[in-house]
Amino acid sequence: MEEIKELPQLSAEELRVLGSLLEKSKTTPEYYPMTVNSLQSACNQKTSRKPVVSYDENTIITTLDTLKKRGLVSTVVGGGSRVTKYKHNLAIHFPLLPSELAALCLLILRGPLTAGEINSNSGRLYEFETLDEVQDLLNKLSVEEPAYVKQLPKRPGQKEARFVHLFGEVNEEDYDLPQIANNNDSQVQALEDRVATLEEQLNALRTEFDKLIAELT
Repeated sequence: MEEIKELPQLSAEELRVLGSLLEKSKTTPEYYPMTVNSLQSACNQKTSRKPVVSYDENTIITTLDTLKKRGLVSTVVGGGSRVTKYKHNLAIHFPLLPSELAALCLLILRGPLTAGEINSNSGRLYEFETLDEVQDLLNKLSVEEPAYVKQLPKRPGQKEARFVHLFGEVNEEDYDLPQIANNNDSQVQALEDRVATLEEQLNALRTEFDKLIAELT
């Protein structure tokens, strides 16, 4: 596939689906590519998402179709399963390193972030060595052609500058709503990942069962 010269401008639904595919390709690679059901669960997570959404299955399917037409998502069928699965093609179209994909993934799923917030939340996606490494990466992504991120003007009282991705419109006010502090955020996310894993295992078992029944009849 050819590299895309300009960044596509994606809808909120497209960004959430693409970001979830990016995230799960790293956090649960054993169950990636993803089914529609597992992708729906990933999009609707209560943790590591801002804003929190509640997409139905039809929204996921429709959004996947538009992303496929853009060339940003492709389907995978086979491997002993008749269930269609989906994977992102972002790294095929754009010359992005794993560290850069990790930073963009966080910005897509969580909205405007500082370099420090990216550094502290990236552990399951990519292990940055230092905060300066994150800052250098963001600076690089903001001056490349095309630019992937931009720095927001500091607001009164803000000590660190925040960055946003440029794959779609980001309204800062949408991300200014207060979130309930949760000291168990990582544990909750781990539990949600476990649920997604169990759903994938169940789908695999159903496929094997259907195959066995077909052979016996």
